[in-house]
Amino acid sequence: MNSNLPSVLDRLRWSLPWLLRYPFWRIRRALHSEIHLPVATRHVIIVVANHFEPAWNPEGIQLDWSKQRSRVDEWAKLARKIGASIKDHDGTAFRHTYFYPAEQYHAPLLENIAALLREGLGEVEIHLHHGIDKPDTSENLRKSLLDFRDALAEEHKCLSQYQGSGPPKYAFVHGNWALANSAGGRYCGVDSEMQILAETGCYADLTLPSAPDQSQVPRINAIYQCRHSLQQKKPHRAGPGLKVGDKPNLPVIFTGPLVFDWRRKIHGLPIPRLESGALASNQPLDLKRFENWIGAGIGIIGRPDWIFIKLHCHGFFDFDQREMVGDRIERFLEEILSLAEKGGGLKIHFATAREAFNILMAAVDGLNGEPGNYRDYRLRKIMRE
Repeated sequence: MNSNLPSVLDRLRWSLPWLLRYPFWRIRRALHSEIHLPVATRHVIIVVANHFEPAWNPEGIQLDWSKQRSRVDEWAKLARKIGASIKDHDGTAFRHTYFYPAEQYHAPLLENIAALLREGLGEVEIHLHHGIDKPDTSENLRKSLLDFRDALAEEHKCLSQYQGSGPPKYAFVHGNWALANSAGGRYCGVDSEMQILAETGCYADLTLPSAPDQSQVPRINAIYQCRHSLQQKKPHRAGPGLKVGDKPNLPVIFTGPLVFDWRRKIHGLPIPRLESGALASNQPLDLKRFENWIGAGIGIIGRPDWIFIKLHCHGFFDFDQREMVGDRIERFLEEILSLAEKGGGLKIHFATAREAFNILMAAVDGLNGEPGNYRDYRLRKIMRE
């Protein structure tokens, strides 16, 4: 047995801070007046944060470049196929946001992905694994982020700019979930990571949820600002939800759903399982999961009819690809689109991380109407399709 693997007791201990708050979140959610406000139409904005690591394999040994390139080529075929057949209310193709690992940068691979992006089938943002063998330093972290940010922007025309000019802006996902040194010193080592993200152009972090990992913070099911100083370790452990009229400090924390699904039974007893928005083969896609995602109520306070669902996946977990970009997610998306069309009162919008951020900023600024109209509201792509 690997002694480095966390025990059940470790996972329970790590989960207590958010578990103890979960009933209070559920009560507030049930009593919140906005839930009961009648709305003519609910708009559901779906974002897929893909931890896109073509070098990954179960043995933990990085694959050679030729194998990685063939994997990316195969992924692109699948992405083009589902993008051609699945369109949202706005006519936008289903797409992922590809959080590519900075430490695995290889220019030819990014060129393959950039070709997909030029067809409107996703966008690239920044992923980073660091502090693996020993704690990272703030100097090295800053350099790693800036070097990769600038390579993406200058060499591949990825990322975005505020109103189309100025330094590159990016969304972020932390490797091994350890955002702002939140995993007990493992897989990071830089307490001031959030400050460095802010200073290097990060507009939103999409790492969470990470339960039952040690890095999961008590704040759940929200789009919010860090309450604590960005120089501190895990300043995102608490913070106010974004609301209409805010002028939020960046980066905002954009979480996916973290709720319990009670359908599983063992010997007739309901045994809950975590619903964290994972696209994985061991969690079949169905309407109940969709209802749970909506029920998490993630959005902007004062804009209850715009609901944000951030899902996550690992692009090269081969056993999960049918749920990420294959036939199973295609059938699921057809089902929820049909449900929205037949039932009325529900519209589905596929968005990248950048587009979702623009939409939520439009909500913060009090704008109304179709959220799809605000995909380029503040941040505009460097790449022109």
